[in-house]
Amino acid sequence: MSIDQIVSEALRLPVKQRALLAGSLWESLEDSFEGSLVSDDAAATALAVERDRQIEAGEVQVVAHDDMMTRLRQ
Repeated sequence: MSIDQIVSEALRLPVKQRALLAGSLWESLEDSFEGSLVSDDAAATALAVERDRQIEAGEVQVVAHDDMMTRLRQ
């Protein structure tokens, strides 16, 4: 089953079941990204400020959410 088919089926679920599914999927990812998670507010703020600086300086290019999701589904 493709991601698009899974999403289509998942969106047919009642709201509470979709929320439970989303929570389960999110929890399954947490361990994979544990090393890269920002652990405190100061670090999160510093990261946000650095990302903003990179965008303003033209060092990185902003990608719209919809565009990123399309890329990820390919």
